[in-house]
Amino acid sequence: MFKKCLLSLAFLAFGLSGVPAYADKFADILAKGTIRVVVFADVPPFSSTNVNRELEGFDVDLAKLLAKDLGVKLELVAATAANRIPYLLTDRADVNVAAMSVTSERAKQVMYSAPYADTSLAVYGAKATAARSAAQTGRLKISVAKGTTEDIVLSALNPNADIMRMEDNAAAVQAYLSGQSQLLAANSVVVVELAKKNPTKEFDFKFPLRRAPAHVTMKLGEHTLLRWVDTFIFQNTLNGELDKLHVKWLGGPMTAPLPPL
Repeated sequence: MFKKCLLSLAFLAFGLSGVPAYADKFADILAKGTIRVVVFADVPPFSSTNVNRELEGFDVDLAKLLAKDLGVKLELVAATAANRIPYLLTDRADVNVAAMSVTSERAKQVMYSAPYADTSLAVYGAKATAARSAAQTGRLKISVAKGTTEDIVLSALNPNADIMRMEDNAAAVQAYLSGQSQLLAANSVVVVELAKKNPTKEFDFKFPLRRAPAHVTMKLGEHTLLRWVDTFIFQNTLNGELDKLHVKWLGGPMTAPLPPL
């Protein structure tokens, strides 16, 4: 009987030794000495490619600060709005720092950090275009980057709206600039930059979609990494570094306090 018990324990130990340990992303990042961060390639002032073909913007500087505070090298992973979550789920990146706002559907796949920037989403168009609510858009075409919060909220407000879902933000903007669409759904901060670069095009505010604080996101279950990122955001809010980034890229100081998650 005693020998049978020992044999059973031996088989159990052998079986357990074959079970892989849970790979903690935070520990993995520290071990590799590199953090892979998703950013946009076409959404100024958050992140875009400059004349030297280098990524720059608010989110890029935030990613650099994050890597510096973590003590590791930074690898930027350029993505479209629709690719931000898939890149995390397929392990092409460790965290997303690409102006992602909260939705219940996204929260089924990723975890959100404390907010690091406060923005809003709205619909814009020419002054003469009459559309002061989603219900009033009628046959007006509205260009939007597919998979963005703008797309999700607009679709919910008016399922019958004529929405042009483009592959990325740059394509959505170009559709509006070229006249393919009469309206553009976008982030308020992004529209300020667009208006500066396209002075002959009107970006008149038509109607709001929702407030949209930006968060860092990561795969579900990465609680150690999430806790560290929350601490990072808290610390850099207190020491003024986040405020500096707001002034540099978003045209003014942080809105305080940002809404808690």
